[in-house]
This record gives sequence, C-alpha cells and structure tokens, in this order.
Amino acid sequence: MNPDELFSELEAGDLRPAYLLSGAEPLLRDDALARLQQTSLGGIDSDFDVERLPADVSPAALGEALQTLPILAPRRLVLLVDPDARRSSKTLDALADLVAELPADASTVLVVTSQKADKRARWVKAFGKSVVDCAAPTRARELATFIRREAERQGVALGRGVAELLAERTGPQLLMLRNEIAKLALLAGEGESVSREHVAAGTPHLAEAPIWDLTDAIGEGRSGDAVAVLSQLLAAGAPGPVLLGSLVSHFRKLVRVGHGASVPGPPFVRKKLESQARRYGPARLRGSLDAIHQTDLALKGAGSLRPELALERLVIALAG
Repeated sequence: MNPDELFSELEAGDLRPAYLLSGAEPLLRDDALARLQQTSLGGIDSDFDVERLPADVSPAALGEALQTLPILAPRRLVLLVDPDARRSSKTLDALADLVAELPADASTVLVVTSQKADKRARWVKAFGKSVVDCAAPTRARELATFIRREAERQGVALGRGVAELLAERTGPQLLMLRNEIAKLALLAGEGESVSREHVAAGTPHLAEAPIWDLTDAIGEGRSGDAVAVLSQLLAAGAPGPVLLGSLVSHFRKLVRVGHGASVPGPPFVRKKLESQARRYGPARLRGSLDAIHQTDLALKGAGSLRPELALERLVIALAG
C-alpha cells in the first residue's frame, strides 16, 4: 500500500499489528510513522509507550519489547529502524516469526523502517500487505499527483497545470514541495487558487540546483566551494529549512555508514559516503548533528543571527 492508503485505513479505524515502512524518502516515512504513532497511542503523548530499538537488537530483546504492556496509552509502539541483513540475520529470522504470531488485537504495534528492503527476504514477506511503499515519486505524473494530494491536505486550491509546473521547477524534493505549496498559498491570498503565474513568480527553478554539490563539498572538506554553493542556492531561492533538511539527511547517512550499515545507492555513491564517514569519525559526526540541530533552532528564531549567516557558519564548521 502507499501512504495515502495507509492513512485511509487508519481513519477508518483499521490498525494492523505490524507495518514495514519501506523506501528511501524520509518525508513519506516520517509522515507514516507519525500517523501510526498517533493512532496507536490514541492521541496520547506518552514517551513511556514508544520504544525505539537499535538495528542490531537481539531476538530476545525484540520479543520482550513486543510482549511489554502499555502504561498510559491504549497500545505501545515499538520501532525498529533499518535492520541490516548482514549484521542482524538472527534478528530478522526471529522478526519473521514474531510478525506472523502477532494477534490482530495486539497491545503493541510494531513498525519497522527500511530504506531498501529486499522483497524476496523472508522477514519482508512476513509483513504481507502491511508494507507501506515510501519511495519518492520519480516520474513527472507521480510527482504531480503527490503535489495535488499535498495541496488538498493543506487546503490549497491549485489552478490548471500548476502541479505539473511545480514538479518541473522543483523536482522530486518532497519537503521543498510541501514548503512551496504553503508559500504559494500565501502569495495567492486567502480563498484564491494558486495559478501558474504565482508559481512563475514565487518558485525558483531548483530541479537542477546543486544541492548535492553542497553536501559533497562539505563532506570532502572543501570549505570555500561549500560556501560558494550555499550562496548560489540561497540566491536561487532555496529555503533555509530545506537546505538544512538535506544536511540532516546526508549526515545521518554518514552516521549509518560509519557504524557499518548500508545505504541505498550506486557503488560510487556508497564509496563516497564511506570516505567521508572515515574523514569525520564517530565523535565528530555526532557533533555535526548537534550543530545542525542548533542551526535549526536559529532558523526558528532562537538567537540573533540572520538565517543566511547561521547557515554559512554551519557550512564552514561542517566542512572545516
């Protein structure tokens, strides 16, 4: 099923005992996980009833987590993030059996996320129809469909051809598209439809913008190039939160690679990430994520730095 089908099921009151969120698009995975957590916990904000398990959790610990009863919420949610078949084969074998044994009225909902799950694997097959496809749309038609659905979710009316033009200008950058729709709604005005003219005036051509040039320059320690690319992106109109989101995604990949986990992508991309992860080391990678978090706070109004300056200082620190 896709995320929209999942949301329809949850709105109808149908909650399955286990889900696999499979795909490399973090926005879709995060949205699906947030909705599953809200539904599982009945809207109660209870950290006691959410348990996040490491990828290399033991079969015994996984089984114990699934048998633990909720404390405040009607159900618990157990999250297993990116299990690795090479490092966690015993856990994945146990996972297949545990998923098959979960009763429909289980007091715990199991959610497993995987950027690239092998559909042939026994543990993946155990989820059956409870696999949620979180792959980013790549075709223009699919991307336009996502834009229309997102606009509907935000209560924004789109004129004829707007979704197609937005897809052309922005490309498959879903977080950026979400922000662009909200921005264009303000530009159009309350109660008005977003037109192609609004898109032409308010949305820069970013589909070919060198966001990956920025992460490459930072990861390879080329501070001057990184600042230059950042300036180019900002001048093109790229929103600061979107750029920060790209940095978060990149450094999370470096953390995973640094711990021996695999990430999807062609061999040359994986080799590049491995090289960058070695350059940073585990301690500096953790510090980099902390620095990104502090910059996120600055972009949201904490401190006195202008957003552009906060981003520039972050880029220099990360690339140094």
